[in-house]
Amino acid sequence: MFNKIINFYKISPAAPLAQESEGERAKRYKRLQWSTFLSATIGYGLYYVCRLSLNVVKKPIVEEGLFTETELGIIGSVLFFTYAIGKFTNGFLADRSNIRRLMSTGLLVSALVNLALGFTNSFLVFAVLWGLSGWFQSMGAASSVVGLSRWFSDKQRGSFYGFWSASHNIGEAFTFIIVAALVGALGWRYGFIGASLIGLAGAAFIWLCFRDSPQSEGLPPVNEPAGTAPAAQRTEDFNRAQKQVQLMPAVWILALSSAFMYISRYAVNSWGVFYLEAQKGYDTLDASFIISISSACGIVGTVFSGVISDRFFGGKRNLPALLFGLLNVLALCLFLLVPGVHFWLDALAMVLFGLSIGVLLCFLGGLMAVDIAPKNASGAALGIVGIASYIGAGVQDIMSGLLIEGHKTVVNGVETYDFTYINWFWIGAAVLSVLLALLVWNASKRKETAA
Repeated sequence: MFNKIINFYKISPAAPLAQESEGERAKRYKRLQWSTFLSATIGYGLYYVCRLSLNVVKKPIVEEGLFTETELGIIGSVLFFTYAIGKFTNGFLADRSNIRRLMSTGLLVSALVNLALGFTNSFLVFAVLWGLSGWFQSMGAASSVVGLSRWFSDKQRGSFYGFWSASHNIGEAFTFIIVAALVGALGWRYGFIGASLIGLAGAAFIWLCFRDSPQSEGLPPVNEPAGTAPAAQRTEDFNRAQKQVQLMPAVWILALSSAFMYISRYAVNSWGVFYLEAQKGYDTLDASFIISISSACGIVGTVFSGVISDRFFGGKRNLPALLFGLLNVLALCLFLLVPGVHFWLDALAMVLFGLSIGVLLCFLGGLMAVDIAPKNASGAALGIVGIASYIGAGVQDIMSGLLIEGHKTVVNGVETYDFTYINWFWIGAAVLSVLLALLVWNASKRKETAA
C-alpha cells in the first residue's frame, strides 16, 4: 500500500509525442502552459481561503468563551510549524513528484479539515486538526513553483512568478470578504464550513486543469531538447542540485529575511481583524473589509513585481526589495502608532502594506532564492525559504497571543488591551527583514561570476 502511494506521486513518465505538426504542438503547448498557470494561481488562492479562515473568527471565539487569546495563538502557531516543516520536505519532494496529484491532494484534505473544525469544541482536537491542515497546505506553493519552472523559461519566470504570487492576495481577499460575511451573518462555525466548500471546489479545479510537466503531455522540456536523461542520471542531478542549494549562504540569509517579513505579514493577517475590533472598536465585517484592502492591493504589488524587476532592473530584485521593505515599515507605523479611529488612514495604511507585502512576498518569499538556485532545485530553494518563513510566522502567533492576553485588563466586565509592546514587536521584525536583505545585495552577480 505504501509503495502504491509513493508511486502515485512520482513524476509521470514521458508520454510518446503525438503525431502532430510543429504548429499544432506549439498551440497545444501554449494552451497547457496557460491552463497550468491559471489553475496554479487560482488554486493556490483557494488554499489561502482554507488557511486564513481562523483569522476571521478569533474575536467571536473569544467572546463565546471557547478559547482564550493565548490558546488561539497556540492553535495558529501549530499550523505554521507543521506548514514550515511540510514546506521544506514537500519542496524537495515536489521536484521529483507528479505535482498535479500533490497539489490537488493538499487542498482536498485542507478543505475537509475546515469542515471538521466547524463542528469542533475541543482545544486539543482543534489544534491537532489545524496542524494537520498545515502539513497538507504546504503542498500548494511547492507544486505551483515547480510547475512554473517546468512550464516557463528563465526569461519568463520572473513575470509569471509575479502574476502567480497574486494568488496569495486573491485568497486573502476571498477570506476577509466572503468568509467574514458568513461569520457576520451566521456565526463563526459557518466561516469554516464556507471555507471548506470553496476548498473542495478548488481541489476539483486543480485536478482538471493543472498539468505536471511538458514531458507528461508528450512535449519536450522547456529550454531543453526533446528526450529525457536516464532515471538514474536524473536522480543524481536532483541530488547534486539540492545539495548545492543547501550549501548556499545567500539562500539561508534570504530565508531569515523572509522569516522576519512573515512576522509582520501574519501579524496583520492573523491579528489585524482582532486588533481593529479590540483597539479601535470596528465590528467584524468593517475590520475584515479594512484588512481585505491590503489583500486587494497586494495583487497589484505581486503582479507588477516580477514584470518591473525583469524589464527595468535586468532581473535584479535587490533595489525594489529594499524600497518596498521600507514602505512596509512605514505602513505598519501608520497602522499601529497613530492613535484614535481614522478609517481613511487605516485604509491608506493597508494600501501601502498590501503593495509592499505583495512585492516582498514575491521577492523575499521565494523568487530571489529561486533566481540563484539551479533550475532543477527550485522546490528545494523554496523549501528552505518556506521553513524559515513559517517558523517566523508561528513564533509570531505565539508571541502575539501571549502579549495580547498578557496586557489585557477587565474592568466591570469590559476588556481593554494595551498593544504597545506588540506594536514594536511587529514593526521591529519588518526593520530586521530589510537589514538582512541588504546582506545579499550581490548574490545574483556572484552566481553569474561563478558560472
